[in-house]
Amino acid sequence: MRMYDIIKKKRDGHELNKEEINFFVEGYSKGEIPDYQVSALLMAIFIRKMSKQETVYLTDAMMRSGEVIDLSKIDGIKVDKHSTGGVGDKTTIALAPLVASCNAPVAKMSGRGLGHTGGTLDKLEAIPGFSIEMEQEKFTNNVNKDKVAVCGQTASIVPADKKLYALRDVTATVDNISLIASSIMSKKLASGADAILLDVKTGSGAFMKDLEDSFALAKEMVDIGNGMERETIGIITDMDQPLGYAVGNSLEVIEAIDTLKGQGPKDFTELCLNLGAYMLILAKVSDNYEDARKMLEESISSGKALEKLKQFITAQGGNPEVVDNYDLFPGASHIVELKSPKRGYISKIEAEEVGISALILGAGRETKESEIDLGAGIILRRKVGDFVEEGETLAHMYLNDISKLESGQNRLLGAYTIEDTKPQERKLIYGIVTKDGIERF
Repeated sequence: MRMYDIIKKKRDGHELNKEEINFFVEGYSKGEIPDYQVSALLMAIFIRKMSKQETVYLTDAMMRSGEVIDLSKIDGIKVDKHSTGGVGDKTTIALAPLVASCNAPVAKMSGRGLGHTGGTLDKLEAIPGFSIEMEQEKFTNNVNKDKVAVCGQTASIVPADKKLYALRDVTATVDNISLIASSIMSKKLASGADAILLDVKTGSGAFMKDLEDSFALAKEMVDIGNGMERETIGIITDMDQPLGYAVGNSLEVIEAIDTLKGQGPKDFTELCLNLGAYMLILAKVSDNYEDARKMLEESISSGKALEKLKQFITAQGGNPEVVDNYDLFPGASHIVELKSPKRGYISKIEAEEVGISALILGAGRETKESEIDLGAGIILRRKVGDFVEEGETLAHMYLNDISKLESGQNRLLGAYTIEDTKPQERKLIYGIVTKDGIERF
């Protein structure tokens, strides 16, 4: 088999078979096929597209390029959640213990953030003492004992994806749905969960800005998951403005804790209840949405969810006292108000611009080597649809390096659009994608 023939076949619009896809993924992972040939194939795929079957073959080959985690020693149906990312997306921190408190095992491997704000692991490390490093045996024991554990992905998971993504990034071949879907799903499938819930974001702060593209990506990933015998559901959710009010690591963890106390933002609470209900269905803890949602609501109101969060923090070396004492979190030496320049209705808050503002203040990474300031970030005081007077506070900026203020402040102010008329309310949840098809809300 020759790489030249595979490139030519895809260039001419033909479908690659499993052996051909395995050949190029394995050969590239081992360094036997040069960058320039894989670049040519990626461009051919970008232009000619991939069939559903090719995408499943590619996902499977990438998944098998490294370690595939075995979670068979964990009791029950293990359910994982993946978000395509956004600004203020602290969902795992509230959702994992919430779902676990209803007796569904949540065994999650997460990543760090690059750009915008930190990833889930960075946020969890804002909890004093919390460790995301653990051996497989401890991870298994924690889930069996407490029904929840979150750890960092090892370098041995899907090494092919790391090489292919780096090449896609410099060859203008990132924005292809088959390549995006196989990248995400290969990591999820290698992580060993029995069932997967996908939170696919749409809007200005999402990877997919267009609603139809978000549905298409969700459908592709759901088809891959179910094609590889893992029950998979995709939910399309809004990311046209930040989720909740807090953006930044400590601030987001505090907001997640407030949510488990029943005091969280309306949009974030609703998202957790919605995603959590489908996770309980996937885990076969409940067989319908209404009952599953009621279980979650009762877990919050009874304090069970908060108690599960404390167990989760304790089991991973963290100080559970943070749940009741927010002063224990890394803080900020400067808190500065952002004032409204005019009166009117907030018609738009560009989520990506808010994320970049938080990054400038110190809450995110510009490069892999950058250090995150866990106390830095932004708390929005007004959101889309709210009326503000001139001089009223739009947000508070939290930072430790005052030299970053002017740049972050200017960027944040530019994220707001204020107009005379009240904007139409956007949906939080646009639809669901299952193996049976798409249902729009």
